[in-house]
Formats: sequence, structure tokens, C-alpha cells
Amino acid sequence: MSMTGLRERKKAETRQAVHEAALRLTVEHGLENVTVEAIADAANISRRTFSNYFDGKEDALLYGESQRLGTLVRRVREQPPDRSAWRALRGALDSLHEESDVADRAQHVRARLAMNHPSLMARQLAYRVRLEQELSAAVAGREQAGDAGPELLTAAFLTALRVAAQWWCAEQETRSLHQLSVLALDQIARPFT
Repeated sequence: MSMTGLRERKKAETRQAVHEAALRLTVEHGLENVTVEAIADAANISRRTFSNYFDGKEDALLYGESQRLGTLVRRVREQPPDRSAWRALRGALDSLHEESDVADRAQHVRARLAMNHPSLMARQLAYRVRLEQELSAAVAGREQAGDAGPELLTAAFLTALRVAAQWWCAEQETRSLHQLSVLALDQIARPFT
């Protein structure tokens, strides 16, 4: 393994360790009672090292979501070129859920935390705006349904996913996030298919 590859793997491991520490401490003590210093201590890093990886505890908490959304964009780009924009988005999401067909506990915790804390919700919305732009670019060259451009299409797609996550949290995971996502996407897709 090259030195660069090892360095990148170590960075990814550190980010994941900080994320897990932030999530665990927030669940145990509440977001308002968790400091960056406590997260850094729990992850066995310095406060300065924490700052090299994350801007604040909200970013550390939402790191898993940020990674998952980045993977979604990559999966959209990997979809066969003859798929319509909507089908590419759906195919990418399905492949993402196939990897983890059991409910991602951390994802559920992050979703519930974001619904209850305005600072997390604001950060999550900022991620979603960036994701919407990236997804729009990823589907821009694909066949669109009707007059819906890539921006409207991806906004509708992400809105359905957000609503599915709200349903998932509200019903205490009686159905999987994937089932609820499919339900929400089917309902919103009528104009796009």
C-alpha cells in the first residue's frame, strides 16, 4: 500500500471514530451537553486534530449522512447511461439500500437528532442543498420527464427521501427506511415517469 493510500485510510478511520464518539456522547448526554473537547477526548485525539477534520460537533454528528449522500451521487453517475434521470436516481438509491438492508441504527439516531435540534437541522439542510446541486449535475445529461428539469427532479427526489425519514422516525422503525422511501418515491414519481 502506498503512503498516500495509508494516510487517506487513517484519515477516514479518524473521521469515523470522531463521528461514532460524537453520536454516542450525544445519545448518552444530549447535544447541548456535549462539547467538542469531550468528543475529541472520547475519540482519543486532540482538540486541534478535531478541528482539522470537522468545523464543529454538528459536522461530526452528521458525517455518516454526508458519506452516505456522497455515495448516492457516485451511484447515480454509475447508472447505465440510457436510464432516465428518475430511474437513475431510483437505481442508485436501491443499490445503496441493498448494501445495508437492515435499518442503519446510526442513521435513525441522526435523523431523530436532526428533527429535534435546530443547529443540526440547519447543517443537514446545508448538506441537502449541496447534494441537490451535485445530483442535478449528475442527471443533467439524462432524459427528463416532461418539462421537469434536473433541479426540480432532484428536489422532488430528496423531498420524498426526507419525508420517508420522518415517517421512519415517527413509526419507530416498524417498516424499513427503504420501504418507506419506495412508498414516498412512488407517490411523488407520477409526474416524472
